[in-house]
Amino acid sequence: MDTPAYRNLKVWQKAMDLVLEAYALARRLPANERYGLTSQLQRAAVSVPANIAEGNGRVHPGEYLHHLSIARGSLLELDTHLEVARRLDYFSEHDLAEIHRLRGHVSRMLHGLMARLRT
Repeated sequence: MDTPAYRNLKVWQKAMDLVLEAYALARRLPANERYGLTSQLQRAAVSVPANIAEGNGRVHPGEYLHHLSIARGSLLELDTHLEVARRLDYFSEHDLAEIHRLRGHVSRMLHGLMARLRT
């Protein structure tokens, strides 16, 4: 079976790294956050590569751009969930350094891909 094209995209691969980091952090949240912050954090993270993949499978460039835009929105949602966790003292800035680095990298890559699709 052939590998789907989106799996070759560096931005998708880096977004998958982001998911792994988000899940690692989510495991450290208290049990009472299982149906709250933990779930929201995981869903926002998974939405990023999922929307990159879905957009890549669309026929029209406008649809692809729409899904990449949703992925960027999910990055901001993820950032908000991380900030809530930090303000609740679940994580320190140091704890979040790697996921913030990955989030920034994915954001820049998405921006670049979107710019290329617009031309």
